[in-house]
Amino acid sequence: MSPVPAVPADPNAVHPMPGQPRVVQLKPLVTSELIEVGAYSYYDDPDDATAFETRNVLYHYGPEKLVIGKFCALGTGVRFLMNGANHRMDGPSTFPFPTMGGSWADHFDLLTGLPNRGDTVVGNDVWFGYGSMVLPGVRIGHGAVIGAGAVVACDVPDYGIVGGNPARLIRTRYDDETVARLLAVAWWDWPVELITRHIRTIMSGSVDALEAAAREGTS
Repeated sequence: MSPVPAVPADPNAVHPMPGQPRVVQLKPLVTSELIEVGAYSYYDDPDDATAFETRNVLYHYGPEKLVIGKFCALGTGVRFLMNGANHRMDGPSTFPFPTMGGSWADHFDLLTGLPNRGDTVVGNDVWFGYGSMVLPGVRIGHGAVIGAGAVVACDVPDYGIVGGNPARLIRTRYDDETVARLLAVAWWDWPVELITRHIRTIMSGSVDALEAAAREGTS
C-alpha cells in the first residue's frame, strides 16, 4: 500500500481550527489595500478575531502600509498604531482642533505634514505575545519574539527577543553566524509541499537538518 500523501494546510481558510472561531488567518480576512499579510499568519482573540482590521490596526488613515510576513503568530490584543496617531508638538497644544469640525476644520492644514515614520514592516515567523503594541514605522526582523505587553518603539533585529515598555532587546535566539544561516535557508519561502514534509524539522530540528531539507528542495 502506498503512503498517504501529506496534505498542506489551507492558507485561505479564515478559521483554520474547527470549532475555534477565535483563531483567524489574516491573509484571507483583510480587505484594506494598506495592509499586506503573508500566508498562514494568524490572530487569536475570543472577542471577534475577524474584526482585526478595525480593532487592532489603529489610526490607519494612510498612505503608509502595515506589512506582516508569513507564519506570524499574533496573540490576543496585539495592536499596531499607525502614523495617523501623531499630533503636532511644535506649539503650545497637541490637541487636533480641526478634527472636531465647524469652522475649526478650516485649519486642517495644521494636521498635514505631521512626522511620518513610513511603513510598519514585520518579517516572517514572528511571535507576538498577549497585548503587545507596535508603534508607527517600526521594522521587526524575521524570527523575532515580542513579549507579552511589550511596547515596541524601535526596530527589532532578526531572531531578537524583546520585552518591556519601551521594549528592549533581552537577547537573540541564536548567535550571528546561526542567524545568517537561518536567513539563508528562509524556510518560509519554501514551496508548501516541502514545508509540509519537514514540519518536524522546522519546529524542533537543528539548523543542520533544516539546511539538509533545503538542499532536498533544490535537488
